[in-house]
Amino acid sequence: MTSPPLAAHRQHVEVRSGAYADSVALLQVSKDVAATAGVSSAQVAMATPLNLEVLESMGFDLPVTTPNDMVVALMLDEDGDVQSALAAVDAALAASSRRGGGSVEEAPTRTTGRALAESGADLALVSVPGQHAMVEAMDALDNGRDVMIFSDNMPVEQEIALKDVATERGLLVMGPDCGTAMVGGLGLGFANTTRPGPVGIVAASGTGCQQLMCLLDAAGVGVGAALGVGGRDLGSQVAGRSTREALRRLDADPTIEMVVVVSKPPAEEVAAELRELAATLSTPVHLALLGAGQPDLTEAAEAVLGALGTTAPDWPSWGSTADTTSGTHLRGLFVGGTLCDESMLIAAAELGGIRSNIPLSPELALDSSLTADAHTMIDFGDDTLTAGRAHPMIDPTLRLDHLARAAADPATACILMDVVLGHGAEPDPAGALAPAITAAIETARAAGRDLPVVVACVGTESDPQQLSRQARTLAEAGAEVHLSNARATRRAIALTGGTR
Repeated sequence: MTSPPLAAHRQHVEVRSGAYADSVALLQVSKDVAATAGVSSAQVAMATPLNLEVLESMGFDLPVTTPNDMVVALMLDEDGDVQSALAAVDAALAASSRRGGGSVEEAPTRTTGRALAESGADLALVSVPGQHAMVEAMDALDNGRDVMIFSDNMPVEQEIALKDVATERGLLVMGPDCGTAMVGGLGLGFANTTRPGPVGIVAASGTGCQQLMCLLDAAGVGVGAALGVGGRDLGSQVAGRSTREALRRLDADPTIEMVVVVSKPPAEEVAAELRELAATLSTPVHLALLGAGQPDLTEAAEAVLGALGTTAPDWPSWGSTADTTSGTHLRGLFVGGTLCDESMLIAAAELGGIRSNIPLSPELALDSSLTADAHTMIDFGDDTLTAGRAHPMIDPTLRLDHLARAAADPATACILMDVVLGHGAEPDPAGALAPAITAAIETARAAGRDLPVVVACVGTESDPQQLSRQARTLAEAGAEVHLSNARATRRAIALTGGTR
């Protein structure tokens, strides 16, 4: 489905061959240009297939391009001036270049090893395109340092090779695609601000770790360390290589009273081996492993609180949404893969199979259109949707486009979304999402339908965005907001026609 531009708008599209900037820089450029007088919307992006698809869905007519081209796509108001808008593009690109530049007096280090030697750091964070990440990570291991690999799209064979080297040397590889960690009290990647405390987390899941940390924080219990191991670590190929080292380290930490292992659905044989290992440790280990018939993350948090002698609170919620709908299908639009997995597991038990780009079983896979005449849940943070563009916790463009599509579809009964706060995420995610939610509800209302919107907002009061402020903004836009993703999912199921 393509959303054509309004008749009162004019478009200007040009291709800049040989120009390059990274996706995060171009996101800021697009925002700066869109704020220019006479510009209705602006997208400045590299011409990757995914970015071109988004531009076409916004109604832009695109010329022939290659992935090495930069596309400048402007939607102008009736009185907008093309030359002024292009001048704003040039100014924003120049400002982006200055922000990314280093000192002219001191050349930056060229290798990870040299940077480690000069800084004395004992951990390297690698964030480069996935095809180059192994070289940098191995450089860190060769210099006797642990490494956190934020990069995604690394071949699994390279991950296994890195982790085998790390095991031989008593080092830890966090990742690849490790989005969240807390080491020495410092949050890395997408990290929430939580109180310190006695819980240590081993996470084969970024947003699952964040959900657990935020629920514990809301209950007054802090986290002392969170070691991400990458989403594939508990799969059959990687077989828990980093999880074993992370458990060893937390077991040796005298400040940790309980360890929690959180993961999207693991391989059964790896989960069995993990249970055997946990039983040998001196520190109690709670396994929060998602799967059919297993506790959800909120239930896992409540079990941890009970084991620590703390009563679980009434998990907070804000606002209310429409209680009626004429549609038939639940539409989930997620930035967190584990939150998407959790919601699919909960919903499948009530609604049947859920179609997805990260399906629980292969026959439920969506095609590249990411649409189906069925219940659907999409993970916009999946590797296939982040190649050449920023993660959706930073760049909401693709998800907002699908929100508008879902709202216009009369088969949509309810929309379920997540918002993940913390360092590294958008500075004001509700600022962009709230108007889109209101527009979605109004689109359905204009067609004579009610459209319930339910949001899981994962964060804390100490996060830069502040949980309650974000949640209130979303509630005022017409959404019903929950801290617990599991609670939000069950509410969405009920609104779709399932049981509570």
